[in-house]
Amino acid sequence: MPTLDRQDAVFVLDLGDGENRFHPDWIAAVNGALDEVEKADGPRALVTAATGKFYSNGLDLDWVFAHVDQHVDYVVSVHELFARLLTLPVVTVAALQGHTFAAGAMLSLAHDFRVMRADRGFWCLPEADINIPFSRGMSALIQARLAPRAAHEAMVTARRYGGHDALAAGIVDHAVDEDAVRATAVELAAAQAGRAGDTLRTIKSRMYAPALAALRDATDPLGG
Repeated sequence: MPTLDRQDAVFVLDLGDGENRFHPDWIAAVNGALDEVEKADGPRALVTAATGKFYSNGLDLDWVFAHVDQHVDYVVSVHELFARLLTLPVVTVAALQGHTFAAGAMLSLAHDFRVMRADRGFWCLPEADINIPFSRGMSALIQARLAPRAAHEAMVTARRYGGHDALAAGIVDHAVDEDAVRATAVELAAAQAGRAGDTLRTIKSRMYAPALAALRDATDPLGG
C-alpha cells in the first residue's frame, strides 16, 4: 500500500512494491496521503514513486469485473484522483522507475513533471490493444498534457515507449539512470517547493479547465 515520507520540503509518496493497481483501498490511501500534503504548511512539493518493477499498471480490472455494479462509481473515483492531482497546490513530479501503463500512465500525466528510467521499463496506453476505450475524461487529460502528435500515436497505436523515446515524444521531462530516478525527481521538486499555495492551484485549474470539466462530469463519466 502507498506510504508517505518527507525529505525536508519534499513529500515522497511511494505507491507500493507490486503492480500498484487502482484498487479502491489503494485510491483511498493515495487520497489520504494527498490530504496530508495539502494540510501541511510552508514550502512543499510532492514526488510520487514506487518500488520494484512497476510504477503503476493501472486500473484494478479484477476488482472491476468482480464489482460490475460499482463500475461507474469506480471510474468517477479514478477521475477524481486525476483531477485532484492535476490541480494540487504544490509542484508534483512522478518518478517512473518501472512500467507505467494505462491509468498509471494517465496518473503520471496528471503530475507537473515526469522523470523516467532510461534503460528499462515502458510508458504505455494499451487501451487500443485491450479493447477498452478511454473515457471522455481520460481522453481530455491525455490530450491536455501531450502534444497532439504524441497523444494521437500513444492513444491509437498503444506504443510502448522506453525512456529515451518517451523523452523524445515529450511524454517525460527527463530520462536518467535507474539509481538517479527518484533523486532527480526530488531535486526537481525541491527547487519548486516555494511555489506551493492557492495561487498555484488557481493557475493549474484555469490552465486545464476543459480537461477538469470532463474529469468531473459525474453525470457521464464514461462519455457515452
